[in-house]
Amino acid sequence: MELILCAENGRELRRLDYSSADFELGGENDFEVTLPLAFWQDDLAFGRRIFEPGTENGGVIGGIKTDTSSNTITLTGYVWRGYLARRILEPPAGQAYRTVSGDLNAVIRSVIDGMYDGVLTGSQTDSGITTSSFSFDRYVSVLDGLNKLLASKNCRLQIVYVQGENGEIGHAEVSAVPIADYSDQIELSQDSRVNFTLTKTKNTVNHLICLGSGELADRTVLHLYLGPDGQIGKTPYYTGMEEIAETYENTNSEDLETDSVKHFEELIASTDFSMDVESLGIDVQLGDIVGGRDYITGLSMKKALAKKITTVAEGKKTVQYELEGNE
Repeated sequence: MELILCAENGRELRRLDYSSADFELGGENDFEVTLPLAFWQDDLAFGRRIFEPGTENGGVIGGIKTDTSSNTITLTGYVWRGYLARRILEPPAGQAYRTVSGDLNAVIRSVIDGMYDGVLTGSQTDSGITTSSFSFDRYVSVLDGLNKLLASKNCRLQIVYVQGENGEIGHAEVSAVPIADYSDQIELSQDSRVNFTLTKTKNTVNHLICLGSGELADRTVLHLYLGPDGQIGKTPYYTGMEEIAETYENTNSEDLETDSVKHFEELIASTDFSMDVESLGIDVQLGDIVGGRDYITGLSMKKALAKKITTVAEGKKTVQYELEGNE
């Protein structure tokens, strides 16, 4: 994997020599690049950028660790997605929510342009997909806010570091792209000759009693139910021996239903699925959907990719995928 080192202003300095690297997209959203002490140069300084051309792998050096026992220096920092996760969307003064309308890429530009000194910018090309009067949750991270907006339009966040042409400065470009559902295109099963594990649990919570603010008879109570298709609604489906109920208490919630649905989704993430997606040669990105079927047991599922970890060690590049709801 080729890594380029840039100055604070984004001007490319040189190709970076290193011994190992790890870029985590999703999860912690950080990176770690290790090099022998002999490879150290004074241009490796705080605030300088590292990136793999044409990909999301990259970030800004925020930590430098010297280990004399192994004669190595490790550079650490947040990937571009990590910076989106560490800024907060606030409602405008005097308004309850920040509400946006228009092309998704135009909305992204309105949110992040000017926030990151031009290092992260929204795509100048329209996505062709629009939203109308979408309200961001109050005091949510930029990353979570944009992810929720895009998910409402069946889209995902794409980040690619774009190198400058003819001496121009590069930048990380953020855009909205449609989610690719590989579960409909390719059924990953025994026939695919791909190793996978699939664990599915049916006796999970299917009735959540949500308790909000108030006292006794005046307390806010909301009932949420799990349907046969895995969707959460307000109509009971499972009854008798099949009903599994649990309470959720949140007396400080400003939006009890939204917070309760999020908690319910965490509770029902009971299908565990992992596979060697890379061996199929599919370029799966965060938010894309993959699926699988076990012909022996008849179990099947599909989930969104929640984490992508690119690792380079001893000259070999590997990519590890983790799906939504997996631990």
